[in-house]
Amino acid sequence: MKIAIVSDDQKTIASHFGRALGFVIFESENNSIIGREYRPNRFTMHVLSPGEDNGPEHHHSHGPIIEALRDCTVVISHGMGRRIYDDLKSNDKEVYITSETEVDKVAEMYLKGNLIDQPEMRCDHGHHKG
Repeated sequence: MKIAIVSDDQKTIASHFGRALGFVIFESENNSIIGREYRPNRFTMHVLSPGEDNGPEHHHSHGPIIEALRDCTVVISHGMGRRIYDDLKSNDKEVYITSETEVDKVAEMYLKGNLIDQPEMRCDHGHHKG
């Protein structure tokens, strides 16, 4: 099983799913971590270069990120929008939003059954308001 945790620095959990620089992917077997990789975020339209602006007309699809994480059973973030939260769940992903900040700690918490989803931390940031 693979667990994807959003992170900018591979140590702490990023505060926004779509703007994260990448994903730490843990591979587990029998509730133990057996592998780890980092996937740079080249999948979401939210990662902006300095000075770029999505603008009110910006529209994006979650298809590329869902495809990029297709081999992951679990997705963990510190915050994400309602649409991506729902889209991941409808694509058979276990989704957790957590107030925890350490990538390694959260992976262990999940494997021990101690991680609690906090969906109230979703952000409704209105990408499509004009």
